[in-house]
Amino acid sequence: MSVLTQPPTMGDVLKYELNPNFTRETVTLLAGTSYPVGAVLGRITASGKMKLSTSAGSDGAQNAAAVLLYATDATNTDAEAVVITRGPAIVSKAALVFDASVDDAAKTAAKYTQLTALGIIPRDAA
Repeated sequence: MSVLTQPPTMGDVLKYELNPNFTRETVTLLAGTSYPVGAVLGRITASGKMKLSTSAGSDGAQNAAAVLLYATDATNTDAEAVVITRGPAIVSKAALVFDASVDDAAKTAAKYTQLTALGIIPRDAA
C-alpha cells in the first residue's frame, strides 16, 4: 500500500486573518529559487521585489516583511505571488520557512519579532 504525502498548504501556515482584502498583497519574488509555502520574505529596498529574509545584509531583505501563502517557482524569472504583509493575523511557527542564514534560535526569534511588529503573530499552537 503506497503512502500519499501532501506538501504543506496555506492552511498549514495561516491560522487566522481578520480580512484577506487588508492583510494580503500580490508581490514580485526575485528570480533564482523556488519559494516554499510559509517562506518568510524581506523586501529589497532598491527594487521592491521580495526574497527570503536573511539574518544580515543591507539590501532591506534582512527585515521580515511578509509570509508567502502559496509555493511559487521563481527559479528562472521573477514571479508574482500572494503574501500576507500585515495583520491582524496568526501564523504557525512550525510552518514558517527561513533563509539558510537564519540558523539559530536568536535569529529565528528576531524574525518572529519582526513579523509581530507587522501584526503577523507566530504561534506554537495555532
